[in-house]
Amino acid sequence: MEVYVGLDVSLKETSICVVDGSGKIVSEGTVLSEPLSLAEFIRVKAGSAKRIGLETGPTATWLWHELRALGLPVICIDARHAKAALSLQINKSDRNDAAGLARIMQCGWYKEIRVKSLPCHEVRAVLNSRAQLVKTKCDLENQIRGLLKNHGLVIAKAGSNIFRRRAEELIGEYRLLREAVRPLLAVHEVVRREIAGLTRKLLAMARNNDESRRLMTVPGIGPINALAFCAAIDEPSRFRRSRSVGAYFGLTPRRYASGEVDWTGRISKCGDTMVRTHLFEAAGVLLTRVPRWCKLKAWGHRLWKRIGFKKAKIAVARKLAVILHRM
Repeated sequence: MEVYVGLDVSLKETSICVVDGSGKIVSEGTVLSEPLSLAEFIRVKAGSAKRIGLETGPTATWLWHELRALGLPVICIDARHAKAALSLQINKSDRNDAAGLARIMQCGWYKEIRVKSLPCHEVRAVLNSRAQLVKTKCDLENQIRGLLKNHGLVIAKAGSNIFRRRAEELIGEYRLLREAVRPLLAVHEVVRREIAGLTRKLLAMARNNDESRRLMTVPGIGPINALAFCAAIDEPSRFRRSRSVGAYFGLTPRRYASGEVDWTGRISKCGDTMVRTHLFEAAGVLLTRVPRWCKLKAWGHRLWKRIGFKKAKIAVARKLAVILHRM
């Protein structure tokens, strides 16, 4: 008998529901959210499971890889799609959600999510860590600038080293202000050094990666852009057409068509925010800073004159995504 399994995963425990081909509940239970515990329950209660479903979440990547390694037919589905189906239930509980996920597996009304490899997640972890440190450094600088402006002290645009030296010069005569600003400067210096260390590590990773070096030949694409794009795509063959990559990163417009209403809105902003930001920045660099002329830059400048700089950057960013995937 073919059965289908739904896993409602939380940090400590996972609710499991097993249904047959007609959607009738065969077995239920709760186990620890560990791969071996989940696999043991499934093999005892649902040894002939055709599909095992779980939603995207903080531990979904780890569980998916571990359960796949144990030979189980596990499928990861979009949590937003699952929510649309599970919201029809009157009462929400982990038990009911597990039953709902099992029935989604049974009827096949789901969209499978591509789970990236663990090496890609490691690269993304370094990129995310650097991005967070850059944001922290910017917040510290803005805080210091705000404290100094109350006393009429203004720091002009300056790099990290010059910023610290200029701030120390300005607060020399103010004892209490010096006590308030110096701890922020100390943290700022530590964050700056950590950013420099992670940047060197990312540059080394890009140099040792053939795909990243190939993508860096595109005007406007640097090592961090290339690494972020490679980590997000993971396996290029999963896209049948390169033009689908633009929609994957949320760089295509939304559309609403119903009856006599048909309008096109702004870009969807779905998918990977970090990669979309990097593509947007690369498009701006290509249009404004890259001296070498190319067909993409010429096309972007024609759009710039016709529809404005911001929309032109979005269009060039989508084109860059398509070109990078094709490469």
